[in-house]
Amino acid sequence: MTYVRSFSCVVQSYLFPSKKHFSRGATMAAAGSLGLLQAPSSFTAAAASRPASRRAPRALFAVRASAAADATKDAVLKAFREKRALKIISGLQNFDRSSVASVVSAADKGGATHVDIACDQDLVKLALELTSLPICVSSVDPSAFHSAVEAGAKMIEIGNYDSFYDTGIEFSSEKILKLTRETRKMLPDITLSVTVPHTLSLSDQATPTLAAAYSISRAVTIPVMCASGLSSVTAPMAVTAGAAGVGVGSAVNKLNDIVAMVAEVKSIAEALGLPSRNVSSNLRTVHH
Repeated sequence: MTYVRSFSCVVQSYLFPSKKHFSRGATMAAAGSLGLLQAPSSFTAAAASRPASRRAPRALFAVRASAAADATKDAVLKAFREKRALKIISGLQNFDRSSVASVVSAADKGGATHVDIACDQDLVKLALELTSLPICVSSVDPSAFHSAVEAGAKMIEIGNYDSFYDTGIEFSSEKILKLTRETRKMLPDITLSVTVPHTLSLSDQATPTLAAAYSISRAVTIPVMCASGLSSVTAPMAVTAGAAGVGVGSAVNKLNDIVAMVAEVKSIAEALGLPSRNVSSNLRTVHH
């Protein structure tokens, strides 16, 4: 039996702090921003004695940096809040530049809202040359996220697990929770996605996926993304069931033709009510 591994009943929770945590986190972030800009303790007195006009640019920089971070997060989460996010996935262990470039280009031209690639800083740089969409990187190694985020990734994901199942590696709930806590501790401010794994045959995926979206979206207060065998027909059903968006991988990344990739993305985007984009006639050449 053929299995599409981590995309079976995958529901991805985009983790936000609770209202209580958010309030505390906001206070801590403000204090932390100022703390990073303060001089070491041995120079505190000297710094304090400087004219206010000389210290003001640092405070201004802190405010601007915070505002920029908030604007970035708002841009990443906008489609989820509107409940029509469409993330196109190239594959957690797909490091082939040509393949990744094709998937990213298809996502961009087809009208997706996000693109998900392997956690690699060079691939992030490549993707940034091809699209202005928010880039998500996937890994099961929390330490790998730093370099990708520094390269320009705006979102990180623990998952997708499909490529590991062929080697007999499975991920327990305890393992995923541990990875989540470790990642959040290392990168407390970036948007984090966590994939809930399950394995089903390809023909058995859609209905359980929709059922999972319905159940989980009513059990949590954070946005839920639905993936697994979804199409232009079932993607709107996922949103109706409670998902804030859908993730599409093999339906696009297994195609060998860029025109077909764009057409597949476009059909799903249109089904979700996303605005169409003008597509260049020269799609068959993907520069990378």
